Amino acid sequence: MTILPEQVIYMDNNATTRIAPEVLEAMTPYLTQFYGNPSSMHTFGGQIGQAINQARQEVADLLGADAGEIVFTSCGTESDSTAILSALQSYPEKNHVVTTRVEHPAVKNLCDNLEIFTGRKYHVTRLPVEADGTLDLQRYRECLKDDTAIVSAMWANNETGVLFPVEEMADIARQRGVLFHTDAVQAVGKIPINLKETAIDFLSLSGHKLHAPKGVGVLYVRKGTPFVPFMNGGHQEQGRRGGTENVASIIGLGRACRLVAEKMEEENTRVRALRDKLEEGLLGSIPKSLLNGHKTERLPNTANISFEYVEGEAILLHMNQHNICASSGSACTSGSLEPSHVLRAMGVPFTAAHGSIRFSLSIYNTEQEVDFVLATMPAIIAKLRALSPFWEDN
Repeated sequence: MTILPEQVIYMDNNATTRIAPEVLEAMTPYLTQFYGNPSSMHTFGGQIGQAINQARQEVADLLGADAGEIVFTSCGTESDSTAILSALQSYPEKNHVVTTRVEHPAVKNLCDNLEIFTGRKYHVTRLPVEADGTLDLQRYRECLKDDTAIVSAMWANNETGVLFPVEEMADIARQRGVLFHTDAVQAVGKIPINLKETAIDFLSLSGHKLHAPKGVGVLYVRKGTPFVPFMNGGHQEQGRRGGTENVASIIGLGRACRLVAEKMEEENTRVRALRDKLEEGLLGSIPKSLLNGHKTERLPNTANISFEYVEGEAILLHMNQHNICASSGSACTSGSLEPSHVLRAMGVPFTAAHGSIRFSLSIYNTEQEVDFVLATMPAIIAKLRALSPFWEDN
């Protein structure tokens, strides 16, 4: 049986979001009527290029950037790879990368591969985090070296929502002559960003995290920053990213950026209140449950809660029977049976790390949905614990 969207309680928005109706409406003409190639000389194609430029400005407005600093890509992963590899190619005399132990696999696995597949030509420093998921800035200062080419640190953690002080980190990097990149895929649209007031050189975002379609992203490249393209080809994106543009999705992303700017206050008030109600209700009604991540330095929509002595996959299967969608961590690592590398880095006990559930809300969630989850979850956890031999000893 197919489950219709209105029957689903969707609390997995850090994995992906629904396309906003306004976004779909903006996209549709570019999937039907206006199908020209924006690089064509004729007017029919040229008008598409004008629409792309408007979308570029809409993205820039949300980020507090100039339109010329916006490069459209296929996704956040491509943007991350482009930034880091560009820095290493721009400064071949430097072979050191600084990142953190809790990065998204898009950055984590790239850095791992830099060491593994280049015969140790590059070396990577992975900053540890505190028990609440935050960073020690003094330790960060000490790890920057003369051969550091780039720092890559996420603005907001995709599993816990914990925010890093990337603006201060970028200032410190600039003082040492080091480029700074932030994976802001989870942060964009949820917190105010004004890149003109920061020293950030590169920023990545992904459309499907902010109610635009999958398959489109952005790399912000600060004006004057050395840059080497990741994808070579035609002259698209001012020679910074070859390939015919994903026009409809770019138009959709532009509209989504305008929409989230309009809804950001709601994100930080009503959505935050729903998150807090959900979080406090679960922690208050289910024994041996704990919050993962800093209490306040966190995205307004994200709650990561561990239920000790049960498996996260089993919890999700039982939640699925009630059409409740959540996650046991990053959707990009959902096939792994290992506990989250983020929670391991935070020192979350083994008995809790395996039972972590990430709830991530959006402007489309309602109080009735939160009430249903609060009414449903205690029985699910109690049932699973009754089957666990470890629970009997506690």
